[in-house]
Amino acid sequence: MESSQTLRFSPINRAPPAAPRSRDLHTSSKVMCGILAVLGCSDDSQAKRVRVLELSRRLKHRGPDWSGLHQLGDCFLAHQRLAIIDPASGDQPLYNEEKNIIVTVNGEIYNHEELRSRLLDHKFRTGSDCEVIAHLYEEHGENFVDMLDGIFSFVLLDARDHSFLVARDAIGVTPLYIGWGLDGSIWISSEMKGLNDDCGHFELFPPGHLYSSKEGGFKRWYNPPWYSESIPSVPYDPLVLRKAFEDAVIKRLMTDVPFGVLLSGGLDSSLVAAVTVRHLAGTKAAKQWGSQLHSFCVGLEGSPDLKAAKEVADYLGTVHHELHFTVQDGIDAIEDVIYHIETYDVTTIRASTPMFLMSRKIKALGVKMVISGEGSDEIFGGYLYFHKAPSKEEFHRETCQKIKALHQYDCLRANKATSAWGLEVRVPFLDKEFINVAMSIDPEWKMIKSDLGRLEKWVLRKAFHDEENPYLPKNILYRQKEQFSDGVGYSWIDGLKAHAEEHVTDRMMLNAKRIYPHNTPTTKEAYYYRIIFERFFPQNSARLTVPGGPSVACSTAKAIEWDSQWSNNLDPSGRAALGVHVSAYDPQVHTSLSAGKGPAKITNKKPRMVEVTAPSLTIKI
Repeated sequence: MESSQTLRFSPINRAPPAAPRSRDLHTSSKVMCGILAVLGCSDDSQAKRVRVLELSRRLKHRGPDWSGLHQLGDCFLAHQRLAIIDPASGDQPLYNEEKNIIVTVNGEIYNHEELRSRLLDHKFRTGSDCEVIAHLYEEHGENFVDMLDGIFSFVLLDARDHSFLVARDAIGVTPLYIGWGLDGSIWISSEMKGLNDDCGHFELFPPGHLYSSKEGGFKRWYNPPWYSESIPSVPYDPLVLRKAFEDAVIKRLMTDVPFGVLLSGGLDSSLVAAVTVRHLAGTKAAKQWGSQLHSFCVGLEGSPDLKAAKEVADYLGTVHHELHFTVQDGIDAIEDVIYHIETYDVTTIRASTPMFLMSRKIKALGVKMVISGEGSDEIFGGYLYFHKAPSKEEFHRETCQKIKALHQYDCLRANKATSAWGLEVRVPFLDKEFINVAMSIDPEWKMIKSDLGRLEKWVLRKAFHDEENPYLPKNILYRQKEQFSDGVGYSWIDGLKAHAEEHVTDRMMLNAKRIYPHNTPTTKEAYYYRIIFERFFPQNSARLTVPGGPSVACSTAKAIEWDSQWSNNLDPSGRAALGVHVSAYDPQVHTSLSAGKGPAKITNKKPRMVEVTAPSLTIKI
């Protein structure tokens, strides 16, 4: 008999995944992986090579399909490969014709066929979409990065003049860190754990930037109109917005492995699923794996997301899988989550834990890629605190700030929680062209106006409101925003707070500012996470990679000024948006929960733990 804390997937609609079918051998080779580079090190000995291999293995979870190391003089390029398209080929590194330009890359280039058509004088060695990087550099030098439509982090070596170039995608969907060794070397890694023990200083590699050894520093290559935060004035056209999003989803349907969608039942993930269902038929993916989409949802028993996701799955006809977890399951995973996500940010850890648990089960089913709905709330002002935006100017500036910070929050969570189990996530809302279209809309149209029936993300909802051929049921299309950590079940956050209350004493909190002077934890939950993070990543550089500051319902510190009562109710949960969320915290109840008096019962015996009273979970057929 399995215990009540065993994680279970419940396929609740229709058939299991279809068997593989014959595939087109001339497809592109698309990979997501982990990369590690050591550039210009003073030691090129065998011992150094062994050390680089050892550090590269810390990224093995990101690419369990293959690994390799390329050495060119005093430079090492290592990679751990996850093959998503044409798994039989496409090993790295990638080269130009003469093999004097070498590239290792984590990512996918959606417009690679168009770019190849411009490079008629070049001979391509593989079918990899990322090989165009080497040839574009050969043709255009360092000024080619903005031509790429995709997500990527890459390191390029030019053996002709012993220079190198590093670049990261526009929004930071793929993670990347840069470090400096005491010997003058420069280190690049997909995750902090690949370089934190060997660098004198390291930091986040900024999204939308490149680092050139020729220039000796960073340069921002991504310069869209919205980046300056000037107020746009383009009138809202729902059909233009709809087409831009559908195009973004269609780009991401290229795969040679089983895939699905993450479906919480909220607006964003439901639209991803709805558009995918409409356009899957006729694609190569449908020919290989069948045209019936698989969807996945995670939650505590009886959570809002499980109910809404089931309704959407039934409506769309997906093969739907539920993952039920208990509060104790999540608490037991917290240390692994913090190690993989590499943060001590409270809201990121809250949301990463269910996603981490779900990703493990998805991978166990043989699925290697999922499509998800991150980014919509930042682009359209979907968080509940946007209800209090005082003007369209402040509304727009807040969305700009939120998009710029995504690489430290939702992009970090989505990529690392899935990559921890060798699963790739794709995020169509963060498509470069879609962002350009959405951020050019006059923000007056995005403003939340209850008197006009406009709730959060009204422009997106309106774009997919089709009476003749509905994309979604109306109650889903107009469902109020639930942050992922809330939607999986309100008792999840309450249980975390109760658990932290047991592990962190009042005396510890009194000394918090002296123990942790940077980003001092102000709650016991934050202190609990910080202890774990510092054990894995004790360097000062590590703690500086994590954002801080007050927040309510995922706001920036600036937006707290929009409502005077929020400053006394600082919590990243959407329920902290008093007067907005339909299940907002009652101030007295919120205080009680913060003190550990929530639905989970605390035992005072050691080892300290939360006693979960949820009933035994059963598989739904």
